[in-house]
Amino acid sequence: MMASSDFTLSPEAAGRHHSAGRAAHAGSADRFPISISVHTDMAELEAEWRAFDANSGNSLHQSFDWCTAWRKTHDSDLLIVRGTAGKQTLFLLPFEIGGGRLFRTARLIGSRHSNLNTGLFDSSACDSPRAELTAALDLGVRRPLRQFADVIVFERTPQIWRGASHPLAALAGVENPNASFQLPLLGTMERTLAQINAKRRRKKMRISERRLADIGGYDYVIARAGPQAHALLETFFRQKAARFETLGLPDAFRGAETRAFFHALIDAAAPEPDKPLELNAIRLRGDHAGRIVAVAGLSRKGDHVICQFGSIDEEIAADASPGELLFYRMIDRLCAEGVALFDFGIGDQPYKRSWCTIETPLRDIVLPLTFRGQVAAGGFRIIARAKRWVKANETLYAFVQRQRQRRQTSSAGADEP
Repeated sequence: MMASSDFTLSPEAAGRHHSAGRAAHAGSADRFPISISVHTDMAELEAEWRAFDANSGNSLHQSFDWCTAWRKTHDSDLLIVRGTAGKQTLFLLPFEIGGGRLFRTARLIGSRHSNLNTGLFDSSACDSPRAELTAALDLGVRRPLRQFADVIVFERTPQIWRGASHPLAALAGVENPNASFQLPLLGTMERTLAQINAKRRRKKMRISERRLADIGGYDYVIARAGPQAHALLETFFRQKAARFETLGLPDAFRGAETRAFFHALIDAAAPEPDKPLELNAIRLRGDHAGRIVAVAGLSRKGDHVICQFGSIDEEIAADASPGELLFYRMIDRLCAEGVALFDFGIGDQPYKRSWCTIETPLRDIVLPLTFRGQVAAGGFRIIARAKRWVKANETLYAFVQRQRQRRQTSSAGADEP
């Protein structure tokens, strides 16, 4: 179903957007080369969408299976912006429209819970004249969405990704308060560890295994589907909730929609070797047989794996660093499976820096569509700057997190009968 009719930008409109555009289109007739259409039916675009999923430059968070799981578990309006040049589709931007008291916001599907948002681009998109592509992504996307939203927000987008400039980098943006962290996998664990102090890392792994052996040993568990995977996910939710409570932080996984979404990812049948969500765990033997002391959720698209979340049981064997052991076992396995990049996701934490050699800065892009959107865009930029300032002040950041946790606790109490 079409939400609006197809249209193209005039060369004059493209030229006003970028002076280079006037030169690029000086010899054209009366139509801008990149046409824009808006769709509401994911199934209608599935073939093109899955073809884009094969492009390593496109984030798994905009993959067809990821977005399908989000749609099944969230009640939000969907609009997919499609850019074409002749018969070739250059990009798909799947937006959900969120309503508020003052303005409506268009975001890439599920982007608030995603580590990396790129949209979906054909590998040849950057071969288009830069002015044409930039005008299509800016003026071309804004025009059809004005009737549905007041502002477009692209959150956590990369300037450079997989060694190349990303198409969205042409749009003005502000720095996101969080970067993401990655470790290249070089075919073998030996070569991979050589990047990050292999001797120290192996020593830590041996200490972990020895301490677990003293209480009966362990199994490394991989669950890609079925009851075991769902049970491990529930274990993660419990462990993480306990950790958040101990730290006085709000539980980011508390919402019923969020939990249903991750369960839906387990059930998604993606083409091998891709998997929207698989669960990995360290399970004890001996006197504590069956006890899960570490859990991690991994998502894979092609040669890129993202660690979506992780948790540990701090009541048993915490001195064995089961979380670190689990990362070692996962990375060792993925080296042998041909994965090229292990992504620890967003957030600057010491354990990520100890593993990673790449830090990827991320940007937020705000495109106002209406007068209300202009006000909202100013607010987004102020909030982004404030977040960076707060995070730079450890005392203030801890206070803000405690206040968020108290509000969440009060809200949970109010919901109880």
